[in-house]
Amino acid sequence: MKAKSKVVLVYSGGLDTTVCIPLMKEEYGYEEIVTVTIDVGQPEDDIRQAAEKARALGTEHYTIDAREEFARDYCFAAIRANGAYEGYPLSTSIARPLIGAKAVEAARRLGASHFAHGCTGKGNDQFRIEFAIRALMPEAVIHAPVRERNMTRKWEIEYALARNLPVKASLEKIWSIDENLWGRSIEGGRLEEPDFTPPEEIFQWTKGPEAALGKPAEVRLAFRDGVPVAVDGEPMAPARLIAQLNKIAGDHGVGRIDVMEDRMLGLKVRENYECPGATLILTAHKALEALTLTREELRFKALVDAEWARLAYEGLWFDPFKDDLEAFIGATQKRVEGEVRLRLFKGSCQVIGRSGPWALYNEALASFDDAEAFDQRESTGIVKHFGLQPRMFLRLQQGASAK
Repeated sequence: MKAKSKVVLVYSGGLDTTVCIPLMKEEYGYEEIVTVTIDVGQPEDDIRQAAEKARALGTEHYTIDAREEFARDYCFAAIRANGAYEGYPLSTSIARPLIGAKAVEAARRLGASHFAHGCTGKGNDQFRIEFAIRALMPEAVIHAPVRERNMTRKWEIEYALARNLPVKASLEKIWSIDENLWGRSIEGGRLEEPDFTPPEEIFQWTKGPEAALGKPAEVRLAFRDGVPVAVDGEPMAPARLIAQLNKIAGDHGVGRIDVMEDRMLGLKVRENYECPGATLILTAHKALEALTLTREELRFKALVDAEWARLAYEGLWFDPFKDDLEAFIGATQKRVEGEVRLRLFKGSCQVIGRSGPWALYNEALASFDDAEAFDQRESTGIVKHFGLQPRMFLRLQQGASAK
């Protein structure tokens, strides 16, 4: 095999990407392997250990801090669009385009155009990461060893043990975990079985009902231009605000989600998520939109949000259609300003109040006690002719049945 010069491995430090390091030398013939870890809010220990592992295995390693950019440009975009897929806030999917973009930036600095990643052939991340890389570097050559060699987790673990690779996974605890500022996903092993009860040990951000705080807490969340800017009156930068709410909501057991998810390839899989801060923020954001946007805006925005979520789920972050959708979303968010109060308790996240300068609520018009602001008698004619066409149809249908 003719030796190739340099490959940039998108490196998380987990099992899949760690086995790729020796594979890129042994099976793909690369002389130089550069590992790049993109920090989008993983635990500090994971970031540090990834760097130590990569260097111990002989790679040139770079860690790129993208936390604030991820929070500001990706998480906040998801807030404006109420970004959710099949019942959970989008988290892993919205980080992948940024990871791909940062990998391309690193490759350009290093004079490289060959990439590798640890995505499987069954999952969504192969689409997301490869789209981002090819969109930003069309000439890129991309390797996916786990997919191309049809690996199983068992084979990877045995391969790692045979070469003394530093990995945490075992045949007993085979959890695959992805974590960023916006959410944490846990899968693998028996968690893939739809009727298996997840053990408490898989959860790190949220407390179970027994361990959650025993006293309710109230949180005030201030918004401007459709995104949160302050918690309980204290202004915060995006990354810090999200981290703070992850802790507050997680201590109250908010944000545990167990779903059967439809992946892009059509596979139906069981997924467990922890997204305490995202759950709180999106709940508050929807409440403020309901207060400030018109009925027609809310109706149409629900359709736009669904399309935005589909693109984001598939990793099509750089699709011009997404820009088009965000033009409408951005126009609505100029009025999504104000404060939302929420009560947290034992997994519940309940809106208990909302206010804002663009509120479309009028107390005099809505009140049952103000007879002058809204003269109920004027509704008589409207009500009389409401549903005229279906009523006419039913009359014709009854006449036809009588013949």
